[in-house]
Amino acid sequence: MENNQTNYLESVTKQFLYYKKLADKSIEQLEAKQLFIQPNENSNSIAVIMKHMVGNMISRWTDFLTTDGEKPWRKRDDEFENNVTDKEQLLKIWEHGWKVFLDTLQSLHAEDLQRIIYIRNEGHTAMEAINRQLAHYPYHAGQIVYAAKLLKQTEWDSLSIPKNKSNDYNVEKFSKEKQRKHFTDEK
Repeated sequence: MENNQTNYLESVTKQFLYYKKLADKSIEQLEAKQLFIQPNENSNSIAVIMKHMVGNMISRWTDFLTTDGEKPWRKRDDEFENNVTDKEQLLKIWEHGWKVFLDTLQSLHAEDLQRIIYIRNEGHTAMEAINRQLAHYPYHAGQIVYAAKLLKQTEWDSLSIPKNKSNDYNVEKFSKEKQRKHFTDEK
């Protein structure tokens, strides 16, 4: 059982890093000013989505196993204010949030996965809390990718299988022997 849980921790870490990479590669393709564009009153800029993710990461993953994931010092509503205007500052905040999260995730052991942690006084196993974030962070990473594609004024560098290249990709994949590995291990 411990080996399965260790494999789970390794697998989810790779999944999170994959979605971070998608967001990072989308952000890299934009001009700095594009990160702060808010398409309308009811939507968020990429910068705001990033700030929200960071606020969530720092709150949820600071003292993950010992304190409620919704920290009393978190100002969630402030995360949705478009008040960061410098790309360098935004990226520094972004990397800090991911560091807090990934350092905590990588510090966990298989035996921690069944421990009960709380988010807003609702009990979760640590594994359930990880799965909750494995839905939350890719959801927002997808928003970043989609918004970046809409904002990009020139050709988009594909983040996965390029359009109209699926057959070529599949031919290359099926030319190899079957093997057990995580799909992110190639890149």
